[in-house]
Amino acid sequence: MAPEPAMEFGGPDRLDLSALYADSEVGQMLAALDSELVGLIPVKRRIREITAYLFVTRARQMMGLATGTPTLHMAFTGNPGTGKTTLALRMAAILHGLGFIRRNHVISVTRDDLVGQYIGHTAPKTKEVLKKAMGGVLFIDEAYYLHRPENERDYGQESIEILLQVMENQRDDLVVILAGYKDRIDQFFKSNPGFRSRIAHHIDFPDFSDDELVAITCKMLDEAQYRFSPPALELLRRYVAARRQQPNFANARSMRNAFDRMRLRQSLRLFETPGLMDRAALTTIEAADLRASRVLTGLDGSQQEDDGGNHDTEEAA
Repeated sequence: MAPEPAMEFGGPDRLDLSALYADSEVGQMLAALDSELVGLIPVKRRIREITAYLFVTRARQMMGLATGTPTLHMAFTGNPGTGKTTLALRMAAILHGLGFIRRNHVISVTRDDLVGQYIGHTAPKTKEVLKKAMGGVLFIDEAYYLHRPENERDYGQESIEILLQVMENQRDDLVVILAGYKDRIDQFFKSNPGFRSRIAHHIDFPDFSDDELVAITCKMLDEAQYRFSPPALELLRRYVAARRQQPNFANARSMRNAFDRMRLRQSLRLFETPGLMDRAALTTIEAADLRASRVLTGLDGSQQEDDGGNHDTEEAA
C-alpha cells in the first residue's frame, strides 16, 4: 500500500504549486543541495526535475486526478568520488519528504552483501538486505559485479532474480539505486534487460573541475575548522592539476585523503616546533604541509602518492 502523502495541499480545485513548494520541507532540501554541494550542475537539475514531477504527482492525487505508482528506481553512473553515495542520501530525504517512502534511510551494499558462496546461501542474504532496506532506499554499489557470466558456479544471478521481483512487485515501498561506472552499468543492463526496464531515472555524475576540487577541499577544511594560508592555497591549485594526471584519481575522495595527509604533516610540524602554539597555528595548513607530497616532488609513477583512490570502489564524496 502506497504511503500517505507527507504534505497537505491547499484545496481540491486550485493550487499554487510555487508557494507550496517554497514553503515545503522539500523546497528547503533542494535549496540546501544547491548551496552545500559544489558543482554537479547537471545532477542537481535532474534531481530538481524528478522532485518537480513527484510534487506534481502528489498534487494530482490530492485533486483526484489519475495517477499511477511512479517508478522511482534509479541508476547513478560516474567515476569514483563524484558524489553518488552523497546524492543517494539526499534523494532518500527528498522522497521521504514527499511521502514516496516510509523511512528516510539508505542501506548501502555491494555484491558481497547480497551473494553467497555456496548453494542456498544467496537467497537468505539477499532477502535479509531487502528486509532491512524496505520502506527506504537500497543503494547497490558496483552493481555490475552481481553478474559474472564467466563463472559458471557464480550465484549472482539468483540475487538478481530476487531483486528484479521485489523491484517490480514492491516498488511502492522500496527504491533501488544502482551505482558504478557508466560503461559497466550500460553493459550490465545489456546482459540483464530486466534491470533496464525497471530503472526510470538515469543520472550521470561528471568529474569535478580543478576549481571545483579546490572549492571542495576548502569546504572540507572549513568544516573541520582549518584554513589554508595564501601560499598553501596557491600550491593546492598546482596539487590538484598534478594529482588529476596520476592513476587512480578519485575526485573528491582523493582530495579528502590528501587533506588527511596535510593534517598529519601539519601535526608533525607543530609537534617538532618548540614554544607556545596559538589558535592560528593549530588551524592553518601551510605550504610546507603540501609541498612534501610526492605529487609535487616530481617522483615517477612507481612512487606516486597513494591516496586510497580505487576505481573499483565507491565511497561517500
